[in-house]
Amino acid sequence: MTGPERTARAATRASAAHAGNSPARRTGDDAGAGPAVRTGTGAGPGAATDSAAVAGPSLTERRKAATRMEIARAAAELFMQHGLRATRAEDIARAAGVAPRTFYRYFAGKEEALGPLFSAGVEKWAEAVRDAPTGLSVPDALRHAVVQTLTPGAGVRPESMEWVRSLLRLAEGSPALLRVWGEACQGAERTLEGVLAARLSHRAEVAGDGALRGGEARDGEPGGGEPGDEESCGGAPGGGRADRGGAAGGVGSRHVTASGIRLSAAVAGAAVRVAVETWAAGDDPADGPAGPVPRALSHLEALRDFPWGTA
Repeated sequence: MTGPERTARAATRASAAHAGNSPARRTGDDAGAGPAVRTGTGAGPGAATDSAAVAGPSLTERRKAATRMEIARAAAELFMQHGLRATRAEDIARAAGVAPRTFYRYFAGKEEALGPLFSAGVEKWAEAVRDAPTGLSVPDALRHAVVQTLTPGAGVRPESMEWVRSLLRLAEGSPALLRVWGEACQGAERTLEGVLAARLSHRAEVAGDGALRGGEARDGEPGGGEPGDEESCGGAPGGGRADRGGAAGGVGSRHVTASGIRLSAAVAGAAVRVAVETWAAGDDPADGPAGPVPRALSHLEALRDFPWGTA
């Protein structure tokens, strides 16, 4: 098994499915999809045959995740109403209907309480890349995910985007809250790394099958890849047609590597994160020409020739 294949499979086993959205109250399509928190179900040897692993998180774990999200929503609402400094952890616990000791069982401080909401928003985009049609190249899948998750009224409620703006502005003035935001983005980046590994491995296999059917690359002949390269993804063919730049989705004359996938996830994540942050810092409407979607698409367009997965 090649390096990126191991990366993809490990990430798939270890990551919980994150289905939340940007901050919003419990009502609405984008608020009740479930918290984006890792529940630690585990995936050791034999996990594929373990009934608990197949079934997903236990009832207890789901309840804990729901409590975390309830506290996170209460924290966001109080921060919006009274500001970060004037809000205490005890206030958040009371608003969420839990005891202060329960709050501290889940979070070290009031800033950390926003973690589930931040994670829900950024993880949703990474998951949308995985759910994009398999025939799309990596750049197209990234663009597809941006439109699907950041378009007001479609992928996210308009009022939720205003919550995002307000909370990110609060984070700019609070190192502790900014750290929570950064950790959420890093978590989504790890998810995206596994998603890209799986997508690029699949495209490499498809390209390899096509090359073999066309007689362009056979074992022991040029174009068959380098068998000794442990980081090559699925024997990505060195021969055959290599599409220009990023349009190939990392499949072409260069091998997909674990380091290339990791860099690709970081670059793609930064492109979207910066788009959202710069939009939040201004006053442009979320659905306008300077909203997060046009900004993110512009950033991804600037990466047209980025060697996805092979850098």
